[in-house]
Amino acid sequence: MNVKLFGSAIIIASLYFNAPVLAQPAPDYAALIEQAHQKFKSNADGKVADYIPALATYSPANFAITLATVDGKIYQTGDVKKAFPMESLSKVFTLALAMEQHGPHVVLEKLGANATGLPFNSGLAVELTKGAPENPLVNAGAISTVSLIDAKDKTDRWNKILNNLNAWADATLTVNEPVFTSEMETNQHNQALAALMASYGSLYGDTDEAVEIYTRQCSVDVTVEQLAKMGAVLANNGKSPFNGKQLLNARYVPQVLAEMAIAGLYDGSGKWLYTVGIPAKSGVGGGMVAVVPGRYAIAVYSPPLDEAGNSVRAQQTIHYVANATQANLFMTR
Repeated sequence: MNVKLFGSAIIIASLYFNAPVLAQPAPDYAALIEQAHQKFKSNADGKVADYIPALATYSPANFAITLATVDGKIYQTGDVKKAFPMESLSKVFTLALAMEQHGPHVVLEKLGANATGLPFNSGLAVELTKGAPENPLVNAGAISTVSLIDAKDKTDRWNKILNNLNAWADATLTVNEPVFTSEMETNQHNQALAALMASYGSLYGDTDEAVEIYTRQCSVDVTVEQLAKMGAVLANNGKSPFNGKQLLNARYVPQVLAEMAIAGLYDGSGKWLYTVGIPAKSGVGGGMVAVVPGRYAIAVYSPPLDEAGNSVRAQQTIHYVANATQANLFMTR
């Protein structure tokens, strides 16, 4: 054997295996979201929600994307100045408030953490579980979540919920009054869900108050930038990268993300987790936010929805960006 060659091989191997691991370059988020916007903006699939009359007035052409990183950077494209009602997106952040007030054990006991396998407004799901809401991201569970918020009275409860949303969004948010009025005139199904929950002892306050405040929080307007900032709090262990406030105990963040993974896209949640692999939440106003822990949150606004009530272009966009950034939480890196 050539001793010199053998010795050189050892030196080369030693250098290779002991070399410092070079940091991977950060993804070009600006380019990625622009690519996604161009790729999906012409997709006309889906239908704007019309069972709430005020939502039917929003243009199906609206399409905006914002990505917010844990180090406070913002990348965005499209109709980013257009505000839209949070709808079910608000459920995540009121859940976080309930979690902060009561801790994960109470939330699990009183609000649950199981997929229903049924539509988000299902009364049958409540009956089948004898009043167990199963999770706080379906309507029955979200109404119960509102009733679980500690407060002196109705006004105090609403102020705590709105102030919490403001802190997460790093903005002063307002209720879209026409949407609120429209929803209050058409929310008989939610009133029935609240009464059904109360009959099983799974609503923790006045039913009319809980439904009204729930409807009001759903009617709060946001932009994609504000929504992405809210998601970035969860990506950053409960601390806002934008105002520096610890808005949720870091120990509770995994539980909120788990609820999003379980039921964030209603009865489309399993397929989403299977194919994309990151926690997300949608709203019938066309908004959607997804969280990649330790890295970023991405928010998309596009009103046309699939049959489960999730924005079509938002799902496509987030899937595209998540795949390009290897964000799937179940991947080995």
